[in-house]
Formats: sequence, C-alpha cells, structure tokens
Amino acid sequence: MKVSLFATCLVDLFETNVGKAAVVLLERLGCEVSFPSAQTCCGQPAYNSGYVKQSKEAMKRMMEAFEDANYVVAPSGSCAAMFQEYPRIFAGNGNWQKQAEALAKKTYELTQFIVHVLKIENVGASLYGKATVHPSCHMTRLLGVKEEALTLLRNVEGLELIPLPKSYHCCGFGGTFAVKMEHISEQMVEEKAAHVESTNADFLIGADSGCMMNIRGRMERKGTKMKVMHIAEVLISQ
Repeated sequence: MKVSLFATCLVDLFETNVGKAAVVLLERLGCEVSFPSAQTCCGQPAYNSGYVKQSKEAMKRMMEAFEDANYVVAPSGSCAAMFQEYPRIFAGNGNWQKQAEALAKKTYELTQFIVHVLKIENVGASLYGKATVHPSCHMTRLLGVKEEALTLLRNVEGLELIPLPKSYHCCGFGGTFAVKMEHISEQMVEEKAAHVESTNADFLIGADSGCMMNIRGRMERKGTKMKVMHIAEVLISQ
C-alpha cells in the first residue's frame, strides 16, 4: 500500500523524531512511504487567525503536493482535520473544490489509518511502565477520532494505561491561541499538567505534537520527571 506522509509544520521544525517514527511504523506495517517535498503548512494558523485569502494559497499548494497520493497520513489529528475543512472552504470554486474533496477523502490521522484502513490493532510494540493519554481537542472533536489510539495502546506489551482526570479539557495550546491569549493558555496548561502529574504515570502519550510540546514544556519547568511521547514513538518501541 502506497502512503504519502504529511509531516506537519511542528514535526518538520521541532519534532522530527515523530516524523521518523511514523515512517518506521508505516513501513513495518507493510506500507511504501513517500514524502512529497512540495508540502508546506496546511494553512490552519492563518485561517484560524482570520487570514482566509492568504491561507488559501498554502491550501492550494498542499492540494497540488498530494494530488497523486493514494493515501495521505498525518501524525496529527489537528492537521488531518484541517484537510477535512478544505471542501467547505473551497465550495463553489470549480476545480479547487474537486481537488479539496479528493484530498479530504484520502487523508487520515495515523492511528485512524492503522485501525480503519490497515485493519491492525496490535502492531507488536512493547513498552514497560504506566502511561496516561491526552486526547487532543481537534483530533477528538473535529476529526472524530477518539478510540483508535487507545485501541492500539491497549495492545502494547507491558504498558498499563492510567485514566487521565478531566482528560478532555484543552491543554491551552490551540495554535495561535497560546500566543494571543498567553495568560489564559498558561492557566489551562497548568491545570492539565496537574492532572497528568496526579496519575503518577511513567509516560504521557498523545497524538498531536502541539499539545505534547505545550504540556511537556510546562511539566519541565515544574521539574516533573515524566517522559512525554508521541504515539508513533510508542508504537515502534520494542
């Protein structure tokens, strides 16, 4: 099965280990992975900030970059969800609407792709210790991917999952929200970090790098000793 990796800006710039882990994982599961070099930002930061016209230029480039892809897989529910918005954004815009619909139809978040397209629930990973899981807002509420990560994690040998109190509370990242509303964002991530710490887990696992960076940063500043991992990193652990 041929898959094109949509790495996302945060992975490309800050979390390259997540992109590498996603490639390793997909290849282990029998996929042939390509990386279209023309890909750029999906346009979400600009679009969410009200710069609709400017964001469409980035969106058009992404549609062209992945035009020939059979499947597009992203290690981010947030960015994958943005692709699902393209048909609405380009509604009534002729060929761009058709390309937007085609891209949305073949785009999946990583765990969503593994469970629903590859039909795999146990990837053969092992990681020993206790873990708690942060479900990101965009992945669960916009993309509708809620159980797939847990399904895969329950089959990781040696991993005990600890429920996260008030798990569906936002971590306060929200892309440009963390910059524009920094004082509110700070209080939100403080609350999230406190809930994470209360589990006494060895690992915090998530599927969106923005959330993971935000929570990790807060916990590190507090001196909390807990390893933060993207689920792609967990699923290649042996």
